[in-house]
Amino acid sequence: MAGRVLPEGRRFLLRRRRDVLRLAAWSLLESAHTFLGGYGVARALDDGFLAGRTGVGLMWLAVAAAGALLGGLAVRGVFTGLAGLVEPLRDGLVRRAVAQALTAAVADPARAESAAGGTAVSRLTHQTEIARDSFAGLVLTARSFVFTALGAVIGMASLEPALTLVVVPPLLLGLAMFLATLGPMAAVQRAFLDADEALSARVGAVGAGLRDVRACGGERYVAEETGRLVDAEARLSRRLARWAAVRTLALGAAGRLPVVALLLATPWLLRGGVTAGALLGALTYLVQALLPALDALMTALGAAGTRLLVVLERFTGPPADPPAPRPPVRRLPVPPGTTPPAAELRGVTFAYGPGARPVLDGLDLVVGPGEHLAVVGPSGIGKSTLTALLAGLLAPTGGTVSVSGAPALLPQQAYVFTGTVLDNLRYLHPGATPDEVRRAVDALGLGPLVRRLGGPDAVIDPARLSQGERQRLALGRAYLSPAPLLLLDEATCHLDPDTEEHAERALAARPGALVVVAHRISSAVRADRVLVLDGDRAQCAPHDELLTRSGLYRDLVGLWQPDAA
Repeated sequence: MAGRVLPEGRRFLLRRRRDVLRLAAWSLLESAHTFLGGYGVARALDDGFLAGRTGVGLMWLAVAAAGALLGGLAVRGVFTGLAGLVEPLRDGLVRRAVAQALTAAVADPARAESAAGGTAVSRLTHQTEIARDSFAGLVLTARSFVFTALGAVIGMASLEPALTLVVVPPLLLGLAMFLATLGPMAAVQRAFLDADEALSARVGAVGAGLRDVRACGGERYVAEETGRLVDAEARLSRRLARWAAVRTLALGAAGRLPVVALLLATPWLLRGGVTAGALLGALTYLVQALLPALDALMTALGAAGTRLLVVLERFTGPPADPPAPRPPVRRLPVPPGTTPPAAELRGVTFAYGPGARPVLDGLDLVVGPGEHLAVVGPSGIGKSTLTALLAGLLAPTGGTVSVSGAPALLPQQAYVFTGTVLDNLRYLHPGATPDEVRRAVDALGLGPLVRRLGGPDAVIDPARLSQGERQRLALGRAYLSPAPLLLLDEATCHLDPDTEEHAERALAARPGALVVVAHRISSAVRADRVLVLDGDRAQCAPHDELLTRSGLYRDLVGLWQPDAA
């Protein structure tokens, strides 16, 4: 998988080469601070204090101090250059996460609302921030180590070449030990993120379907499945901690071996003519510059590096396999001289996932042209699922759904956008004439609301509208729609009974069929027919007939009795 990440990374850095060069220039200035630190200490001892020239020694110490000030200035420039790389990376990942989520939604709307939706949220929030912080830390520490090591090695070589022969080999050995832990740790990190995505997707799916879970009595099964995902993530978290301990041991070896090697080789170096100042300078390079930079690099590679690699794989990986094809929503043919039904369902079955209990099972239904149908049933029985199938938002897992033309669906939460009142009303029919808009406003009694909002050309703020006001504007939009089939999924739940009755009668009078998910018995009484969903059974008949045939319908009427009165 890293094979996909590395080419993408190279292209990103090439596009930002000016920021890379700026960062390298400030880092080179920072390496001068490293060089002057050790070299100034060595010269202060050999040429100054040991030679009896205190002034010269103090001068070299001042040079080392000036190098420290130079390093502080360089650090400021480093962070400025770093921002030019980090923020564009995060912005690019956010755009990719949104594009992947939209692609998944187009490919499979039902899946996008559940498992894929949880994955998208995890990538858009948690994983993009992991990538941003990890990339920033990795670039900062890798750059620091490279230029610090450059300054330290050049400084030791300028003092005495033999010093590099003693320090560099154990340093490389410790670094190799550490690098050997990166592969296994990246694998565990990858598995941990897979578990995190799976848990996020599961929680999102459960949250969206709590009503169905409760209605089907699946609380225990859902709790067990979610608990297994939680346990798996906890188990992988412990494995990560164990690899972090191994990495710490390798880090200790890399950080201590060069100092031990230098101390053991001191007698040999002194016999070879290496001065005490050169030894002290080499120790200064190790303790104050090289080893702290190495410690920071190995920490970043072990933590931020593996996380960054695994997260970027999520954004550069191939698209997921398309969902298995399912029976689509078909358009009913219109033979000359005939009027087809508004919708027809034949043996329709639908379940929210493989192995799940069907919400609808073998449903047959015909909605005639111009018919007013009310849908009733207990909570979670599948009323909203039925409207989503008719609207084409869901595809049946079995059977066929056929509709005449493109239907319009109004959900419980009405959608109103920032724009003029007229734009909101004409959203489903942009070419509506002023007379058509006026008829819709009059038919639904929207005149006082439109005037209160400032007239048809007034710009509205959705946040300032009540739920009822939003629903009334959405109902006006539905009235103007040329759709031959209107689907109201409790789209009048925030209206008072009188306003609801007025709206339903107006919508039923317009050309086309009307399907209403009823939450009051009065909606069922006004309908031509009532569809009662009752688990594996479904009955469809006029209100009076169902009162004698359906025990469930009589029970529902009893619950709604205050409304009926």
